[in-house]
Amino acid sequence: MIAIDIKQNLVNISVLGEFTIADFKQFEEHMLYGIKFQGSVNLLIDLRDMIGYSVDVVWEELKFSKAHEREFGKVAVVSSDQWVTWSAWLQRFFIAADIEVFSDFDAAQAWVASV
Repeated sequence: MIAIDIKQNLVNISVLGEFTIADFKQFEEHMLYGIKFQGSVNLLIDLRDMIGYSVDVVWEELKFSKAHEREFGKVAVVSSDQWVTWSAWLQRFFIAADIEVFSDFDAAQAWVASV
């Protein structure tokens, strides 16, 4: 399950439990909406309560990232999981965004909102 909040050019997503393909499709819809009306979008992804994800989500994420590689400004990921950190590092090869991983939500929120 995911929770999504959009304020101007900032899309805030929290993943709760398992991140499924249906969740990703919902995320994708909101991102496309933000991109259409705001241009470049900043993204705050809170994965502290994520317990896992399906392989099809990874594939869809890679396809989406490649198709929209220049439409992200900053991407802040909140997680202490090493695999998530590694995955965020790899994403730097697919999108032209400033990507940072944080263990503290408030620090991530401040960074992604800063100009």
